[in-house]
Amino acid sequence: MPKKPITIPKFRTEAQEAEWWDAHPEVAAEIMKRAIKSGKATRSVPLKTVTMRLPVPDIEAAQDLAHQKGLPYQTYIKMLLHEALKKERSA
Repeated sequence: MPKKPITIPKFRTEAQEAEWWDAHPEVAAEIMKRAIKSGKATRSVPLKTVTMRLPVPDIEAAQDLAHQKGLPYQTYIKMLLHEALKKERSA
């Protein structure tokens, strides 16, 4: 059975687009899932596995926030770390 096409509306402003994406995180997750499955999503940066001990309340908060955004919590933590490092480098 073919997958249902993903429909993204046209937006008049960037703010409207941002609001729509914030309200529909499952669409972004589905687009990424399909890209990975088809081989169209590639990694340009090598990855290394690390092990860290984090406070349980921080992990639970990350899990809750990631769930709200439709993301796996480890992906969400990785995104937060990436943004924090980028911000620190530019400061």
